[in-house]
Amino acid sequence: MGKTLCSTEPSPTNVGVGDHSGNDAGVDEGTSCICRSARRGRIPWSCVRTKRQECFETVTTDNSAISCQTYPSRNYASACARALRESPLDDSSALSIVERAIAVLEDDEYLNAGYGSNLTIDGTVECDAAVMDGLSGDFSSVGAVPGVKNPIKVASAVLRHSREPDSLGRIRPMTLVASGAHSFASSQGIQTVAPNEIISPRATQEWQKWKSRLDHPPDGDPGSLPQDAMQDTVGAVAWDNEGNLAAGVSSGGLLLKYSGRIGEAATFGAGCWAQQSRSECSGMACSISGAGEHIMRSGLARVLGEALQSRQSDDSELDTHHVLLRTLNQQFAEPLRQRGERMPNAGVLLLTKEQGEDGEAVPRLWCAFTTESMAVAYASTTKPSPKASILRRPASTGSAVDADKSSVFITALPIHR
Repeated sequence: MGKTLCSTEPSPTNVGVGDHSGNDAGVDEGTSCICRSARRGRIPWSCVRTKRQECFETVTTDNSAISCQTYPSRNYASACARALRESPLDDSSALSIVERAIAVLEDDEYLNAGYGSNLTIDGTVECDAAVMDGLSGDFSSVGAVPGVKNPIKVASAVLRHSREPDSLGRIRPMTLVASGAHSFASSQGIQTVAPNEIISPRATQEWQKWKSRLDHPPDGDPGSLPQDAMQDTVGAVAWDNEGNLAAGVSSGGLLLKYSGRIGEAATFGAGCWAQQSRSECSGMACSISGAGEHIMRSGLARVLGEALQSRQSDDSELDTHHVLLRTLNQQFAEPLRQRGERMPNAGVLLLTKEQGEDGEAVPRLWCAFTTESMAVAYASTTKPSPKASILRRPASTGSAVDADKSSVFITALPIHR
């Protein structure tokens, strides 16, 4: 979700929402929805000069929560609001809430998932999507699937199918790809479309522009793709009325990606993760975005889940802020820099289940980002009109000291019932 700046030491991070003071801001009692947009300005010392926006929305009802992450677009606010309106929580399971919300986002032409996805080098759409159930640990995904309007629905169908007994005792698939995923979607009654029906005008224009530069580079240099063309996903995390957690992710992948390429959104342990304890007092669900190959190499979502579980199991006080910072810097960025990657990047939307003062489980939303600012909006079932505020990174001094530090920015928001 943003770019982790190349450096040799971690930068200071701030935790705080709403008031920008570094203190956690409360949310109205009842069900809450949080919509986030992160925007990156120019990085003074790097070659990255593009802007990027992302959006998260989190909905909670009683003991349930959902968060949706979306890729840049001038319509990001309306996309998040629509996902909220069309994903009623009622008595739905966390998995179904995640599926419905992501499906709405996949239908938005400005988002890089489903209709409007980035095009491959061959000018086609191939989508990745995954879901994970925190209660059972079940995971299912589809990769490089063509001609499917809502790949998240296919991933969910694969998960449901994997739970059914096979008449011959075969092991049911966890992941289906390409034409096999398309055929499975048809067999399950999931809408399939002609390949050109999910290609948007915007995606076509972007493809034509960058394909031309690739084939006929001006002055021998085609330039660099903008960051929002090289990464971006939509995703969701949810906590339902039964206290169960789930996560999902969906992506059209890189612009001009090789046909058949599979990214983190289809890879186990990379793009999403959900887990919870048998005692139901702890758990987490996360959705990841960024450079897919970097995220897959580190298994970032699973690594984060294991780090949080380790802290919870040793009876020490859980410091989620510290776990996020350490995971992104030491277990993700540093190994990639050692491989020669100048700017490994990733971002995390994390929903944790933590034990409150009264012993009951309480939800908490975390976002780790490296963008210049983040817009946060929330609504409740009793107050459905979204309210918004802007989170801003402390202004950089432009000094060499600032430029030489990691730019992971971590913020947390308590979600009160």
